[in-house]
Amino acid sequence: MNPSNVKRGIAVLIAASFVSPALKAADLNGAWANDVSICNKIFEKKNNTVSMTRDSDMHGSGFIIAGNQIRGKVATCTIKSRKEDGSLLQLITTCSTDVALSTVQINLKIDSENQMTRVFPGIPEMQMPYVRCPL
Repeated sequence: MNPSNVKRGIAVLIAASFVSPALKAADLNGAWANDVSICNKIFEKKNNTVSMTRDSDMHGSGFIIAGNQIRGKVATCTIKSRKEDGSLLQLITTCSTDVALSTVQINLKIDSENQMTRVFPGIPEMQMPYVRCPL
């Protein structure tokens, strides 16, 4: 192995460790609601576990992300792939409900550390904002 290639490789690794936060993979873990004022109406925390309340769907929209799992009121999804393009994050998921299993593409625009917007390709006027709930 060429010593200059090794030095270049080490330099690339060191430079990569100083990449700006905007370029790092988005941390989506947490409980997300379409309005911070309804967080305590759609999520509950028991024994360090966050779950949806029984009547969460009556108060608004929300979901919980933990690692590669997205849990909503009626479906649980597993993230199969992620593709980041600037502030846009494209997720390909496999989702299951009580009656069906399907592949779903979810596009999220990361607005800030605690805010994101779900965007729908082909329907630019349809967007759903979400905030991370402080639990």
